[in-house]
Amino acid sequence: MSDQIIRESQRAWGFSAGFFTLFMLPEFLAQFRADRPMWVTVLAVAGMVGYAVGYVLLPPLVWRRSAMLQIACGVAYMGLAAALSPVATPYIFIWAFALCAVVVPGWWLVAVDGVAFVALVIVLTGDYSGLMIILASVTVLCRSVAHMVHVNRDLRLARDRVAALAVADERGRVARDLHDVLGHSLTTVTVKAGLTRRMLESGVSIDRALAEMRDVERLSQQALADITATVSGDRAASLAAELVGAKEALRSAGIDADFPLAVDDVEPAYQEAFAFALREGVTNVLRHSAGATRCEVRLGDSWLEVRDDGDPGPAAANPSRASGGGTGLTGLSERLGGIGARLEAGPLPSQGFRLRVEVSA
Repeated sequence: MSDQIIRESQRAWGFSAGFFTLFMLPEFLAQFRADRPMWVTVLAVAGMVGYAVGYVLLPPLVWRRSAMLQIACGVAYMGLAAALSPVATPYIFIWAFALCAVVVPGWWLVAVDGVAFVALVIVLTGDYSGLMIILASVTVLCRSVAHMVHVNRDLRLARDRVAALAVADERGRVARDLHDVLGHSLTTVTVKAGLTRRMLESGVSIDRALAEMRDVERLSQQALADITATVSGDRAASLAAELVGAKEALRSAGIDADFPLAVDDVEPAYQEAFAFALREGVTNVLRHSAGATRCEVRLGDSWLEVRDDGDPGPAAANPSRASGGGTGLTGLSERLGGIGARLEAGPLPSQGFRLRVEVSA
């Protein structure tokens, strides 16, 4: 996008400069009416053509180059105007001053145009006060227009960067939310489907199996609704609701859930982020904690901790459960950063896995 903006600026200069070179036409035609040798006329015409072409092409070519090259081009173009001055009127310098105003950077413009201006005052004979006023006005006007063009270009580039960052942030949000929704819901559905299969294989009452399948259907419908809300940006998480859902998912997997009865101790500003942390922690217990029989959740005003007693070997070796690693924990860390919370996740010294979230004081 930045290259496109620069190309648009270059094309805009080309069109406007091409139009203003039409005002060189009287100087160009005057070369054919002058009474002088043919070789002088040929050189003069070639010089005028080069002067016009340089006015159109030089600025776009040097705008993104070094300052020294820009200064050299400005001085060279001013020198070409001086070389043409014996066969043209002093008004030929108008285009040289205009080009220097849009090419030469900073205070170097004052030096280049200042030297040329003083030289013209010394060399010219007769009353050219009008020309001096025109040259000064052209310099100020072209410099102002060039500054405005550069500022406008920078603003467009900044706007495009902001838009790109907004798109990246939105993609990150959708990715995090989809992981949270699908990761937990599909894990719970998988656990319940497996439980139903085992019930049917062991000949347990069909009513219990049907109840589990109804839960699978309900969870699938809820996941679809959550995905729709995620895409539209309307989805919010409730810590109290997550406690209930997590306890049910753990029960289906045969894992005892030692959970607090209420979430009143947690600051309201932290509850939504803690809900996502609880969901990620319980999902990891269901997916990765081999042989876990117990999951414990503790809450404070600014912290949350999820522990299990599963086998720490696979947990430690699995990168998705290492501290700060994996899509889930990485997305959770980014989400928790919005409330200034720190995420710690890793195997316990003896057995089990711990996920802890704490808001920095």
